Amino acid sequence: MKWNELLNKNLLCDEQKKDAEEDGRSQYQRDFDRIVFSSAFRRLQDKTQVFPLPESDFVHTRLTHSLEVSCVGRSLGTKAGKIIIERHKELRSEFKSFHFGEIAAAACLAHDIGNPPFGHSGEDAISEFFRSGSGARFEKQIDDVKKWNDLTKFEGNAQGFRIITKLQNPNIKGGLRLTHATLAAFTKYPKESSTLDVKTSRLKKSKLYKKFGFFQAEKELFIETAIACGLIKRNDKNTLFWSRHPLAYLVEAADDTCYRIMDLEDGFHLGLLPFSVTEELLKPLTGAKPMTGYGGRDDNDKIGYLRAKAINNVVEEITEAFLDYEKEILDGTFENDLLSVIKSDEPLKIIKDVSVEKIYSYKSVVEREAAGYEVLAGLLDTFIAAVNESAESENLSWKNKTILKLLPKQFLGVEGKPVEDLYLRLLKITDFVSGMTDSYAVALFRKIKGISLPGR
Repeated sequence: MKWNELLNKNLLCDEQKKDAEEDGRSQYQRDFDRIVFSSAFRRLQDKTQVFPLPESDFVHTRLTHSLEVSCVGRSLGTKAGKIIIERHKELRSEFKSFHFGEIAAAACLAHDIGNPPFGHSGEDAISEFFRSGSGARFEKQIDDVKKWNDLTKFEGNAQGFRIITKLQNPNIKGGLRLTHATLAAFTKYPKESSTLDVKTSRLKKSKLYKKFGFFQAEKELFIETAIACGLIKRNDKNTLFWSRHPLAYLVEAADDTCYRIMDLEDGFHLGLLPFSVTEELLKPLTGAKPMTGYGGRDDNDKIGYLRAKAINNVVEEITEAFLDYEKEILDGTFENDLLSVIKSDEPLKIIKDVSVEKIYSYKSVVEREAAGYEVLAGLLDTFIAAVNESAESENLSWKNKTILKLLPKQFLGVEGKPVEDLYLRLLKITDFVSGMTDSYAVALFRKIKGISLPGR
């Protein structure tokens, strides 16, 4: 792959080449701004990162997590971009080091935008509804295994691509109209869903293809981006997949760094880990440099100080690894994540193991996950039943007439009528439910089930 193609600043579904920066902003900065002002991004403020939102005013939501990941991504991209431009003289006339940072920052900002309510358990709940819940009855009616896998293996990454390329600004072809560079860097898994359990050696061995990055409904949009950025297309008779955009490695590393270190800090502030344990877990990540100004702080400030030092050191290590493996990444032969090849890999793994044992198994976290299965399955069942009855019968029950009034028209079809294609009908209801905030999903579920009434 070639950097001048990978940094493609043209917009999705826009044939006009973008050169001039009319208002002083680069095209990548515009990407960032468009994501920030999207309603889907705003809803992340009420989507749980790990802990239920009322638990503490300190812990992270998906919104604060995304902002922090974006900051780390910008640092990684800018640091790496400086050296890349020194190595590739042909880039100097058009690109600066901060352009790499801007692309990474925008992609990082959107990296969780497709996550449903209740975090990763929400993804599992949607998948389970179609795989073994009441939604399983539709399998025989959807004869395309790729489309069926989109539903039974629901993936927040693919939903995120759908949101930024189609659901936001639905009347404009290309959705938010982001640059191809940002869209490609956003797509951590440049693969369709059809052969997630494939036995072929390449897909089985590589961690890069364990999930998928776009639904069948957006396949042509991703193909446009892949071609525009010159991503390397891989050969598999059953599945479309490409090598990653190099900056997707930095997006992934920024996310993994933040969630491991910040979830640990959240656990400490909630009293799930004592100061001594948290300190010992963070210290190996801070590097060999002396920590001036550490003494005299209280325990909370000390942990905050160690967290900042740890992230700074890990950023340096990730940047160095990215530059060391630049050739393999551009050739499409690098099939590890960057954290696995840095010095801090082992202490980060230890933090992850401790978090699984002490933080992610915390009672309120598990209770939220369990509730998510009931809430999301109940919402999907109710709204799918109403939409399907409307599509297949002229005599709607009074109950389903009422339910349809609760469904915004954009989740139906033209003029508020359900689309004929069953796959798209199901996908649209999944859009509606997965786009909800945690609080709204719970409140709506309680109301339609008669558990609570409006105004009470």
